[in-house]
Amino acid sequence: MGTDLERLAKLVQERRLQLRLGIEPAAKLAEMSKDTWKRVEAGLNVRPTSYTGIEAALQWASGSCLRILGGQDPVIDEPSEETPGNRITHVPKSDLERAVGDAVTSAAIGTKGSLTADEILELNARVLQELRERGVI
Repeated sequence: MGTDLERLAKLVQERRLQLRLGIEPAAKLAEMSKDTWKRVEAGLNVRPTSYTGIEAALQWASGSCLRILGGQDPVIDEPSEETPGNRITHVPKSDLERAVGDAVTSAAIGTKGSLTADEILELNARVLQELRERGVI
């Protein structure tokens, strides 16, 4: 778990700096003490409930800290500049690829056509390649 906490510490610090926040302002946004924030950035254990405040302060979607601890990337969830009150969530490409692949497979199976398993896999690969070429994923 040590390396997972170190990875979380690194990503929390990088995002805080990206948002141009000092430790005290970030901790205030997270509704926690600066000492708790410092523990996270030092790669030390904190109560899991602390992650909720960190996610809000860093404009990460709920569950992002646990995603990081599980080896995944955080999900950015920031206010929309064009539509006040709305939020924009940036889904990591790996998650989007998995979701698209699952959707293509489910749709192909759901048509009850004559596609074989190999043909469904080929269709899935072609759809993903097409989306990559278009810059969607």
